[in-house]
Amino acid sequence: MSVWNPDNIKDVAESIGISSLNDDVLQALSSDIEYRLSQVLEEALKFMRHSRRMTLSTQDVAQALRVLDIEPLYGYESTRPLRFGEASIGPGQPLFYVEDEEVDFEKLINAPLPKVPREISLTAHWLAVEGVQPSIPQNPTLADSRNQELVPKGPGANPNLAALTGSDNITVKPLVKHILSKELQLYFAKVCSAVLDENNDEYRVAALASIRTDPGLHQLVPYFVNFIAEKVTHHLKDLFVLTQTMQLTSALLENKQLYVDPYIGSIVPPVLTCLVGRHLGSSSEPLAHYPLRNIAAALLGSICKKFAKSSHTLKPRLARTCLKHFLDPTKPLGTSYGGIIGLQTIGGTEVVRALILPNLKEYESLIREPLEDDGSPKKAEAEAVLTALVGALQTLEDDTMGMMKGLQNGSDEDPREKLEEKVGSLVAGRVFEMGRPKFAQALLEA
Repeated sequence: MSVWNPDNIKDVAESIGISSLNDDVLQALSSDIEYRLSQVLEEALKFMRHSRRMTLSTQDVAQALRVLDIEPLYGYESTRPLRFGEASIGPGQPLFYVEDEEVDFEKLINAPLPKVPREISLTAHWLAVEGVQPSIPQNPTLADSRNQELVPKGPGANPNLAALTGSDNITVKPLVKHILSKELQLYFAKVCSAVLDENNDEYRVAALASIRTDPGLHQLVPYFVNFIAEKVTHHLKDLFVLTQTMQLTSALLENKQLYVDPYIGSIVPPVLTCLVGRHLGSSSEPLAHYPLRNIAAALLGSICKKFAKSSHTLKPRLARTCLKHFLDPTKPLGTSYGGIIGLQTIGGTEVVRALILPNLKEYESLIREPLEDDGSPKKAEAEAVLTALVGALQTLEDDTMGMMKGLQNGSDEDPREKLEEKVGSLVAGRVFEMGRPKFAQALLEA
């Protein structure tokens, strides 16, 4: 016997004009209806369980009908529960219906009109341009950034301080996520360890060659720049680490596939530190750090040649810094040496003529005493500084060859006295010891 009442089927049949149905047909239809309903309910319960809910909804039934390829029911898509009312149309014949909400037309007519919804549109904006976040409404403001900076962070942060500021429940998230793939993270770790590996020259050379030629390192550029700055800051007494960081910087700049213009402001300070730093290395050898200064000077010159056009203030700022360290009497001779070779590589002949040549006579007083004292521990450094000065002045020889009049023609005064008066006795004596009269005349004509 079917659970479904055959009388319901008879009522539906009469409503569509079928007045008489055999009892066997009613029983067969009742069994089929029962099967179809149980099938729909089983599918609907599956949707309910997968949605992690305990209440069956009309949406579950509609999805079940769609899965069974049956036309869905219409008019029951509601987010609120349905309330059924009961009405009696006769003895023992209750009628259930969905109660409709009563609407007051006066309130509906007098209610203010809702706002016109905006049309759906898509816009694009820049989160960051070359590492700089533009100030547009879509991006966080500077005030938001400052508030996040003031929030105590880390496992050791004081929760009481956060509670006082009213930010104890704030979760700090980075403004822009910069996610590296596992391959790039592994590559970065391997290269950093290889560059600082003092016992494996082949490993170190291979790592620098990879950075110099690999075209897929764009995401790692800020990480390498930060690595260089960190190592230079914390290893000023380790000449090997400083030298390798300069080699790493040179490799980054030589890679033509990398766009490092936005990071020049972060690359220059470590290079300047290795060029004009007061105390580099811990060796007792006074000239141990001079090769490092030469590497930094060459690197600074290549930076100026490559990026001076994009940054018009780069050369003047670097020249001003090197000149300041060159003429400062409180700085050690190593710093003066770095300032001299730095000025030479930054601007060449023009900078030597304008900044070094006019200050030679006054500067020689700083190196005269250690040069004349054979027992002075600074004599070797003073010799290196004097050699650097003469080397910088030699760039003037080729530049003034066309303007030279010759030492022998039209000069009544002793050329050595004139040169000593212009550049000082130490430099003049070294120039005449070289036996190059054209070089001496070039200095007089400069």
